[in-house]
Amino acid sequence: MGFNFDRQPVESPAGESGTCDRHGRHLLRRIDIPVEPKAPPRVLVLFPRTSYRAGAFVEAAHRLGVDLVVGTDHRQALADLVLDRSLPLNLYRPGEALQRIEQAHRSRPFQAILGVDEPTVYLAALACERLGLASNSPRSTRICWLKHLLREQLTRAGLPQPTFLTLDVRETERSTRTTVPFPLVVKPVFLSASRGVVRVNNEAELAAALATLQSILTNPEVRKKNREYADLVLLESYIPGEEVALEGILRDGRLEVLALFDKPDALEGPYFAETIYVAPSRKEREVQEGVIRTVQEAVRAVGLERGPVHAELRINGQGIWLIELAARSIGGRCSQVLQFQNNRMLEEVLLLDALGMAQEQPKLAWPAVGVYMIPVPARGILKAVEQIGEAERVPGVEEVLITVAREQPVAPLPEGDRYLGFIFARGEDPAQVERALREAHARLRIHIVPLG
Repeated sequence: MGFNFDRQPVESPAGESGTCDRHGRHLLRRIDIPVEPKAPPRVLVLFPRTSYRAGAFVEAAHRLGVDLVVGTDHRQALADLVLDRSLPLNLYRPGEALQRIEQAHRSRPFQAILGVDEPTVYLAALACERLGLASNSPRSTRICWLKHLLREQLTRAGLPQPTFLTLDVRETERSTRTTVPFPLVVKPVFLSASRGVVRVNNEAELAAALATLQSILTNPEVRKKNREYADLVLLESYIPGEEVALEGILRDGRLEVLALFDKPDALEGPYFAETIYVAPSRKEREVQEGVIRTVQEAVRAVGLERGPVHAELRINGQGIWLIELAARSIGGRCSQVLQFQNNRMLEEVLLLDALGMAQEQPKLAWPAVGVYMIPVPARGILKAVEQIGEAERVPGVEEVLITVAREQPVAPLPEGDRYLGFIFARGEDPAQVERALREAHARLRIHIVPLG
């Protein structure tokens, strides 16, 4: 129980004994009034079982004094982190999940609900709408989740777009007779992290890519994420150019940039495994301003108003092209690269923002930061990642984090859905950080044995 000290003048009732000053006047007394401690704000964060983010959010909530509840489809994996503060949910059956969330809210209300990937962001928006909590509309988050809807919405808004069409991956006879010019990119409409994304240059390559996508999309674990669109793929003309990623946060529809990352490795296909992100961007100021302006126009067109935004864009002689727009923060362990002044982590910023707690725009704690997402080089069983200590001795490298356990099966893109791990670096300028990341990765020795 806490106590409140009342410092307002209080007169002693007549006849009451008490301490007097030398003139015989009653002294004012301090009255200790017991008060109930204020309950911490309660936040529900939704995680799929494959998410790397739970630990970071638990740590952030502890540092802020926030009562965090983890909503997940795999309770056991988080039992050691959150003990009894987990809410088992079927994340991919919104009707069932919403009933469970509503029941928990009636027991003790949530002040905010967040998701960390596209399906959980959409579910969080549905839950907030039902419970009357501040959030983006479910419609806007659904548009960001489904790539064909995003293309249609941005076309209506007049933003530069590639030529595109959607088709059912099972219609193989029709599929290869596309009106989209080669080279083109084919991708599932609802997956992320470049899974299933393939560049093709002719009809034969397109047929092979569609066969690969059909194999991916028949996987039950994949299909359950969005049964309605599990067979739909998007074809769009390939956009050449350098690629950047913008991490931001929306406040009343206004975009605040947390970081603008360069991607110094060329992403030309046929697959699109990302490697290096380095911030701040070394692009010319007018290019950076154009990127920010393009993202602001896109979020306005989609209808996003608040919360995190992650955007991928390409820059070439014809302009700035939005490739992806997500109503979430940067995925996986990459969030660790964003450490802000006052020792604040990205997840703290997101929790405070969701709770409507005003804060200044966060500034990165280091002049330059970067992350190397270690791609899977071959299909097989991971036996070891060696020379981690040697990689961490590279000046500027903060940590080498391997997130796949030994003896686990791994696969590269387009079939794979995860990285082997992450290398984090920081320094005085982006070029220095990029060199540190490349050298650290070159020192690693990855051992994968073929299956069977």
